[in-house]
This record gives sequence, structure tokens and C-alpha cells, in this order.
Amino acid sequence: MKKALILVDIQQDFLPGGSLAVPEGDAVVPIANQAMKTFDLVVATQDWHPANHRSFASRHKGRKPGDIIEWKGLSQILWPDHCIQNTPGSAFAPGLKVERIDKIIFKGTHPDMDSYSGFFDNGHIHETGLADFLKKSHVNDITIMGLATDYCVKFTVLDACKLGFSVRVIQEGIRGVELKKGDCEKAINQMKEHSAKIIRIHDLLGNDAETGI
Repeated sequence: MKKALILVDIQQDFLPGGSLAVPEGDAVVPIANQAMKTFDLVVATQDWHPANHRSFASRHKGRKPGDIIEWKGLSQILWPDHCIQNTPGSAFAPGLKVERIDKIIFKGTHPDMDSYSGFFDNGHIHETGLADFLKKSHVNDITIMGLATDYCVKFTVLDACKLGFSVRVIQEGIRGVELKKGDCEKAINQMKEHSAKIIRIHDLLGNDAETGI
């Protein structure tokens, strides 16, 4: 069986200066570049929203980013416009070694439904194709890292565990939004409760891991 690395949404809009900046989001890029060397397969998810996406606060009169609405039976956090298809903000982070990526999975493509997880939309109505790709590639063990800890990373990890994959998360390779203080710690605890293992980059690379990260 092969082992795969899943890079979650390491895109420009989630980096410092982006429209939905994750604090220190750029710090995961060198971790990703190191980690990619050690896997049979590297898959990257890419938030890929149409410009009229329902999760954008700009689509709701009188609403602002951070507000919560009810939509199709789900609580939906409203976000700044971000990762709009074929815009600079949707591109992978500068410096990410994209030539090592074997497969890109697009998510959040439906205008009426958000998609935090790399496997399903938030309503678990449509699949992204990630699970099928991994199974057809004979992958059972996956390691996940990226942005953001408390949203897209967390839900990707939880779905992976529910689907029966053996899941690890690289601690240095995740950063969170933290709309509420403690959200990242809570997310990590939820991942552990679903049997994901939190590892360090040194666990992958040993003495080959770069220092100072």
C-alpha cells in the first residue's frame, strides 16, 4: 500500500496579506516542501469558489465576515470573498514546490454549498473525488497538513478517519483562523478523538529535517 500526503488549501488568499489571511499561514510552505520528499503520492486540495459563492459575506446585504447564517439546514459562517476561480488569490502559495504535486482536488465549486473538507461538501451531498483517487491509487495511510487547522484541515481529517484511512497530521504544518480563542486546540483534540495521530516533521524526516522551523 502507498502513503500519501494531503496538502490542504495552501493558497495565496490564506497567506498574510490575502483576503482571508491565516496568521503565519506562510509558515507551512517550507514544511510542505520538506514533507513532499517522503511520500509516494502528493495530493493538494484547492478552494475554488465561483465569484457568487453563498459563503461570501458580500452576497448578503447587511452582513459582514464572521456572521453566521442558516442555509440549507446548516450553519454557515460568512467569509470575505476568497479563492475565486482563476484569480491570483486562488493560486498556490509562492514557493510551494507544485511540480511535486501529483493530483489537485478542487472543492467549494458549487455556488450554494461550502466545502471545508477535501472529501465532501459541508452537506455531505457531493464528493470531491479525493477518496476514489486514494483508493484507486492503493493508499490507506495519509498524512495531512495545510490551512486552516480549525476548518478545512479539521474537516478533511475527520472525514478521512470516518472513511477508514489511517491518518496523521503534521503539527508544524498547520495554522488556524481562530475566530474564537481556543478553536485550534479544540480542533486538534477532535482530530485525536477520531484516531488521527499528531506527529512532528522530525518524525518523517529524522535528521534530514531542517532546523529552525
